[in-house]
Amino acid sequence: MTGCASLSGSSSGKAVTVSEQLDRGDAARRASMRLVVAGLEADEASDRAQALNEYEAALRVDALNPYAYLALARHLAVGRQPERSFPYLEQAESLFGSEMDRDAEIEAHLLGIRGMALWTQGYAGKATPFLERAQQLAPDLWGDQWLSARELLGTRRAEVQGVQLQPRESDRV
Repeated sequence: MTGCASLSGSSSGKAVTVSEQLDRGDAARRASMRLVVAGLEADEASDRAQALNEYEAALRVDALNPYAYLALARHLAVGRQPERSFPYLEQAESLFGSEMDRDAEIEAHLLGIRGMALWTQGYAGKATPFLERAQQLAPDLWGDQWLSARELLGTRRAEVQGVQLQPRESDRV
């Protein structure tokens, strides 16, 4: 099954979060987004295996969901094999559209996650320009030049469930 949804984020200068996308698109996209949320919640709880399972399930439900690729790329970027994040990041870039059509907030996530993967691989010099540009484009989420699962998720889902997620230093490798 494949879903479809508007891929544009907000133009308010506030970075796009997954929770802002939950109600958009057809039934397959909404189901896939719920799995992405479950993956981000598992990531936040340091259950990396469960997070990976959720992201892969999200892609099986909707192989055209750019947020599933984005979340999976973020997950892999901070793992033991960050180089595995690049194909998923490239697929997210493709699905979000050309650079000219993307909102600055989406571009910040794409650049920043690329920088995170490079940083995790030990390429600080190569990573820094990507992380700095992400910070310029979306300082509310990229102010520390890192994107945690909680930050990509956003607060809407946590507020609905009555859970208050706290930033964790362990998100930074």
